[in-house]
Order: sequence, then C-alpha cells, then structure tokens
Amino acid sequence: MAIRTIREYGDEVLEKECKEVTKVSLRTKILINDMLDTMYEAMGVGLAAPQVGILKRIVVIDIGEGPIVLINPEIIEKAGEQTGEEGCLSVPGKSGLVTRPNYVKVRAYDEDMEEVEYEGEGLLARAFCHEIDHLSGKLYVDLVEGELHEVNYGEED
Repeated sequence: MAIRTIREYGDEVLEKECKEVTKVSLRTKILINDMLDTMYEAMGVGLAAPQVGILKRIVVIDIGEGPIVLINPEIIEKAGEQTGEEGCLSVPGKSGLVTRPNYVKVRAYDEDMEEVEYEGEGLLARAFCHEIDHLSGKLYVDLVEGELHEVNYGEED
C-alpha cells in the first residue's frame, strides 16, 4: 500500500479526540493497510490513526507476534503495574520512563466489525495503553517520570 507521514509532537492533530468508526469502508481498509505499512517501515510496535493525521478510533499493533487491528478499542480490565522505557513514533529520538498496567484486556472491533477481545501482558499491555491513549489526544510524554532523554539506536556508547 502506502507509507504515510507520521505526525510529530506539537502537531495539534495528536491532541484531539478521535471519532468512533461506525462502518468499515474500502477507504478504512486502505487506511488500516497503510497504517501497518507505515508502522513496519518506521520499525514501531504500534500506530494510531491520529499519528497519520486521521481522527478515527483505529489502532494497529505488532509486538512481533503478527498484526492486531483494533477499531473503537476500549480497555475493560487492567491489573498490576510495570515501569519501563517508552518511546513513540510521533516523538522521534526520545524515550522516557512510564508506569502502565502489567495486564490489560481490550474490547474492540476487527476489520469486519466483528467484536474481538485481546489480553496482553508486559509489552503488549503497554502497547495497548499507549496506542489507545492516542485516540483521546494523550501522549506518553505527559506520563513520563522524570525527563525525556535522547535515544541513539544502534550506536555504541
């Protein structure tokens, strides 16, 4: 499909509330495929529609176990706590310490508007929370404990 431009921190589209998806059109399916292509190209583990400038409640995630598509996702259960480094494709070159639930259960719809539920622990729980926050105009930088710091991928100290 196509690689879309990822909106970066400071772009007001990232601060807006997204709209519910009521039906999946061809245009919606193209958007989902483009979001997956864009996420993989940027080597991310998740991407929300507002990150490509579309104010719809759509998220794609892949932590290495295959793609998960969530339409109108909501967290229905959470437990435990984990604190770890978090980054975001919309805040390139930075990361920070964020505390999230260690277990999350999500209810959403798939591309066929069939209801689905996913459970995740560790990285997957973190990805669910991070991406779903995007749909409400929230970025992880507001949750960072301490300061954001530079990330140098692949460089040795």
